[in-house]
Amino acid sequence: MLTQTNYQMTTKLQEVIDSLPINEISEERKEVLQPLIDYIQGKVSLGEDVNLNFICTHNSRRSQFAQLWAHTASHYYDIPVKSMSGGVEVTFFNERAVASIKRMGFRVFFAREQNPIYSVFDAEEGKSLKMFSKLFDDRKNDASKFAAVMTCDHADENCPFIPGTEARIPVRYEDPKAFDDLPEEADKYDERSRQIGAELFYTFSKIVR
Repeated sequence: MLTQTNYQMTTKLQEVIDSLPINEISEERKEVLQPLIDYIQGKVSLGEDVNLNFICTHNSRRSQFAQLWAHTASHYYDIPVKSMSGGVEVTFFNERAVASIKRMGFRVFFAREQNPIYSVFDAEEGKSLKMFSKLFDDRKNDASKFAAVMTCDHADENCPFIPGTEARIPVRYEDPKAFDDLPEEADKYDERSRQIGAELFYTFSKIVR
């Protein structure tokens, strides 16, 4: 079991966390993650707020996974972080991604019809994370200084300037959308979620307080 604080994750989520493929992270991916580790460590060492904005074109799948897993890892390792996500277009938090986080053990509650808002809990008690598709500069992402973590190649290549960024850190993932409506859809969404979870738990495990 990974070393953790007394923050009580849901039972299913704890089982998933214990099985995350952290040991399978390649040296190449660890090099990709190092700038993110360095950014968080620098902020923690200076006692400054850590604000992470995970950005993907539609804020629908990968950036949502990343926001949620970073939020959870920060609780797990007791490292205060504001985890946000956004895009360059507003669509919706894709229902296939929502189904995947439910399978991971997150408690999810539906809040509204158009551009659905979901209240997501990683613990039996505590505050929820409000998750929905939004622009990267949405008022909910209220942080004057943040790291823009680019989770998809399209957003990384087509957003040359993002106001408010202290650092721009590309951590790209393949889009599970390629498997929509195919027999392996659920497995591929879960695979991507677990990859993102593993890499962000690895990242936070390297932070020294």
